[in-house]
Amino acid sequence: MEKHQELLIALRKVIRAIDLHSKQLSKTSGLTSPQLLIMLEIEKVAGVNSSQVAKSVNLSPATVTNILDRLANKGLVSRVRDTQDKRKVGLYLTDDGKAILLKAPQALQEHFIDKFSNLAQWEQSQLLSSMERLSEMMNADKIDAAPLLELNAMSASSINKADAPKG
Repeated sequence: MEKHQELLIALRKVIRAIDLHSKQLSKTSGLTSPQLLIMLEIEKVAGVNSSQVAKSVNLSPATVTNILDRLANKGLVSRVRDTQDKRKVGLYLTDDGKAILLKAPQALQEHFIDKFSNLAQWEQSQLLSSMERLSEMMNADKIDAAPLLELNAMSASSINKADAPKG
């Protein structure tokens, strides 16, 4: 087998692992990885605002707002307007949201981070360099992406259309 075929098989395995975990997460909790990530951020800092969440999870504010709308419609997150400054809106998990988080499996990126952190610095750097090169080779280096390991996690609004590769 040629090297490029071996590399494409390895890439396909990574994509498949992400897809399987995404389906498991959805089946067990009814959440997507971005929803889970945002809920975890809200759990860390009750009353956090949406722009802080967007910055923490490296998603566009528009994407976070759309996800928060879906979470609020499901009754998992509530938005509470500040009584002193009506412009400020804090985010809180509802009791249902807290219960779902208790049952949700660990986000795939959390598992990845644990394993990646245990590698030697040189190996971390080598993997990062290789993945950045792959991204360039696939004309994906200009695509805005959050550190989420899930397929279809990004909405169209989270891709910087001006920088996206032209078909």
